[in-house]
Amino acid sequence: MSRTTSVGGRHVSTLFRTKNVEQSILDTEEPEHSLKKSLSALDLTVFGVGVIIGTGIFVLTGQVAKNNAGPAVSLAFVAAGVVCALAALCYAEFASTVPVAGSAYTFSYASLGELPAWIIGWDLVLEFALGTAVVAVGWSGYIRSLLDNAGWHLPDYLAGRDGAHGFGFDILAAALVLVLTCILVLGMKLSARITSIVVAIKVAVVLIVIIAGAFFITGHNYKPFIPPAQPVPAGGNLKAPLIQLMFGWAPANFGVMGIFTAASVVFFAFIGFDIVATAAEETRNPQRDMPRGILGSLLICTVLYVAVSVVVTGMQKYTRLSVEAPLADAFKAIGHPWYAGVISFGAAVGLTTVCLILLLGQTRVFFAMSRDGLLPRFFSRVHPRFKTPHRPTILLGVIIAIVAGFTSLSELAELVNIGTLFAFVVVALSVIILRRTRPDLPRAFRTPWVPFVPIVSVCATLWLMLNLPAETWLRFAIWMVIGIVVYMLYGRTHSRLALREQAPAGDVPGTSAENAP
Repeated sequence: MSRTTSVGGRHVSTLFRTKNVEQSILDTEEPEHSLKKSLSALDLTVFGVGVIIGTGIFVLTGQVAKNNAGPAVSLAFVAAGVVCALAALCYAEFASTVPVAGSAYTFSYASLGELPAWIIGWDLVLEFALGTAVVAVGWSGYIRSLLDNAGWHLPDYLAGRDGAHGFGFDILAAALVLVLTCILVLGMKLSARITSIVVAIKVAVVLIVIIAGAFFITGHNYKPFIPPAQPVPAGGNLKAPLIQLMFGWAPANFGVMGIFTAASVVFFAFIGFDIVATAAEETRNPQRDMPRGILGSLLICTVLYVAVSVVVTGMQKYTRLSVEAPLADAFKAIGHPWYAGVISFGAAVGLTTVCLILLLGQTRVFFAMSRDGLLPRFFSRVHPRFKTPHRPTILLGVIIAIVAGFTSLSELAELVNIGTLFAFVVVALSVIILRRTRPDLPRAFRTPWVPFVPIVSVCATLWLMLNLPAETWLRFAIWMVIGIVVYMLYGRTHSRLALREQAPAGDVPGTSAENAP
């Protein structure tokens, strides 16, 4: 930066100062701020499968088949999977090149600059927090249903928003988050072992649906495979897709465009593979194992999603599919309630890993931001015995437990979608930028056909974002504005890069003279 730069220009430049990759990796070696490396490629793949297979496959299949795509819902899963695969190729390059906790936050800090990194980190904190709370509430509903079937009924005031009068607290949702918080504090290897057991149960249930359901497929149920298009009535309220308000074009239900509309909805079912990247710092061989874990988990889940949607729409006519529990109710409709019970149990058990890994992702992003000084560094110290970021884990666990217990998050759940899609855009752009600014970096995995693949990823992601309701964009914008205010009041002056600019390197916490710029 030239010394003749204006004061205004200098202030602007500080907002886009980057943290080089070497410094990011060096910061992970500080004993008090270093996470334990214990994960393998198998652990990462299990984490990915554990968080991806959740509410989406057990719930959304019926909703989008009935309302948007008919039997072609399988093609909607393929379309959403392709969008995620494009993003996954970009994530794989970054996670193997910059094996540091924080995922998209860390990647953007190394390429786009401090303010964009803060924005994406702030976005991920909201995304993972709401995702955890939403899934915990869904898990609570499944457990209450199983308890009701066994003749045990929770009082209304402990069933949260389930018809309680006056005070209501979802004790099951809050308890789940608190238990998972304790597990995360105790160590990543313990979390990986528990996740492996639960994922095995969950995948077994999905395979039961596919194998058993295949014997009850009726070819007539697939006709028509792509139902005739039914344009959505034009509307001007904020619940309409943003693309409709901007261009006066409304997505169609059914028909070819209905498949893409459905893809915007079922995208929620794929949320989670990016969380694998947050565990890069705790992976024994991230250069080799991160690409395997990210791409492997996404491939496995896409195949399972497509197979389940093909089977379920073949078992029962799409117009009669249940929206609340399509898999279980499809087996009930053909006279096999036992399978329905197994599916409900698998869904309830499976959602525990979704909560666990979403909470894991959030705490790692929070930890990375605090280690960089953008949040109080008090939260960047790891537990002396377990080598986990116990302080942010406990803080966020308690907050999310309270949110899950008191708040109905059905509408806010769409913020999880837009937050993830926004992260995809940032990571794809960061790959292009870092290829130009740091072509010398050793890259164990390279995204193919750069910049073509990242550009296509950005375009496909933006397309899905435009299909989200305008009110979701409004809420997202408000959250981003709040984040920028917090950064300007605290992060801009407390970040380690800012302190390095203002003082000798030896006076900056966690730095040494040889690390000075």
